[in-house]
Amino acid sequence: MESVGYQYLCIDDCWMAPTRDGQGRLQPDPKRFPSGIGKLADYVHSKGLKLGIYADVGNKTCAGFPGSYGYYELDAETFASWGVDLLKFDGCNSGTLELLAEGYKTMSWALNKTGRSIVYSCEWPLYLRPMQEPNYTEIKQYCNYWRNYADIYDAWSSVKNILDWTAYYQDSIVDVAGPGGWNDPDMLVIGDFGLSWDQQVTQMALWAIMAAPLLMSNDLRRISPSAKALLQNKDVIAINQDPLGKQGYRITKDSNFELWERPLSGGAFAIAVINRQEIGGPQAFAFSTAILGNGLACNPMCSIQQILPADKDLGLHSWVSFLKLVVNPTGTVLFKTVVIEEGLLSSRSNGQTLDVL
Repeated sequence: MESVGYQYLCIDDCWMAPTRDGQGRLQPDPKRFPSGIGKLADYVHSKGLKLGIYADVGNKTCAGFPGSYGYYELDAETFASWGVDLLKFDGCNSGTLELLAEGYKTMSWALNKTGRSIVYSCEWPLYLRPMQEPNYTEIKQYCNYWRNYADIYDAWSSVKNILDWTAYYQDSIVDVAGPGGWNDPDMLVIGDFGLSWDQQVTQMALWAIMAAPLLMSNDLRRISPSAKALLQNKDVIAINQDPLGKQGYRITKDSNFELWERPLSGGAFAIAVINRQEIGGPQAFAFSTAILGNGLACNPMCSIQQILPADKDLGLHSWVSFLKLVVNPTGTVLFKTVVIEEGLLSSRSNGQTLDVL
C-alpha cells in the first residue's frame, strides 16, 4: 500500500497501561507491546512507514485509559522520544468547552516545541459542535486535520450519515479545507464486511471528492483483490491528492441522485454521481454539463474520463451537452472532466462525435 501513498500505521485507543509510570509518563500495555512503542516505531520506520498513536485531551481516554489533561507537554515529549509521527487526539472527558479548546491548543504548542514533525489529528469540532459553532479558521491554526462527525462503522447507514452531514454543513466547512488543514470524515472501511461492492466504490469516490485523509480500517491480510485494487486506484488517489487542494461539495440533489464535484488543478473537475436508491436495479441519470463547475468544466469543450466503477472514455462534450449515466443502487460513477482549449478542438474532435442535445 505504501507504493501508492499510504504512509501511516496508526494505533488507536487501548494501547496504554492503566496507569502512568513513576515519572508520570504514559506507558504501553506490557502484554500488547512488550518491547515498547519506541521499538515498534523503529520497526515501522524500517518498513518505510510512519507510526501514529492515540491520546485524549481529557483526564481519561474514551476507553478509560489515562488522558493527557495536565500532562500535555510531557506526553508530547514522550511521543517525540518514541519516534511517533502522528497523534490522533480525542476529546472524551474534557470538561468545559474552555478546557477543550485550551487542551487542543496546548497540545499543538507542545508538539511543535518537541522539534519533531508530528501530524496532529483533532476531534475538537466534533465535541464542540453540539454546544457551539466551531471556529474552523482557529481550528486550522492548530490542527492538521479534524473530525466533525461521529465515528464511522462498517455499515452503509454510517457512510450515508457522514455524506448527509457533510452536504448539510458544507457551506461552513468546505472553504477552510486546504493544504495544512483538512476535514476528516473518518476512516475507509473498504475491504471489511458491511459494505457491498457498489457501496465501497461510493466511499472511495466520495472520500476523494471530499479531499479526505485516506486512512484504512481493515485487515490487509484478508481483504479481497477487488477491495485492494480499489484502495490502490491511482486515478482516484490522484484526485484525492490533487495539488490545488480544494475540497469538493454537493451541487445538486434530484430525487435519489446526488451530484458532487471537486475543482482540480489545471481547470479540471472530478464529478461523482451517486444513486441513493437502495432497491431495484441500475438507474439512468441525465444532466447538462452546463451545471458542472459553474459552467466552466466543459466550456467550450471537455474530454470526460470515467474512473469508477471502471475506467472508460466517455468522449468529448460541449458546455451544452447532456450526459447520461447508468448507476447501480447505492453506487457511484466517478469521472473527470478536462477542458480542451479552442485551438485544440479540431485535432481532438476528428473522428469523435459530440454529445449535444
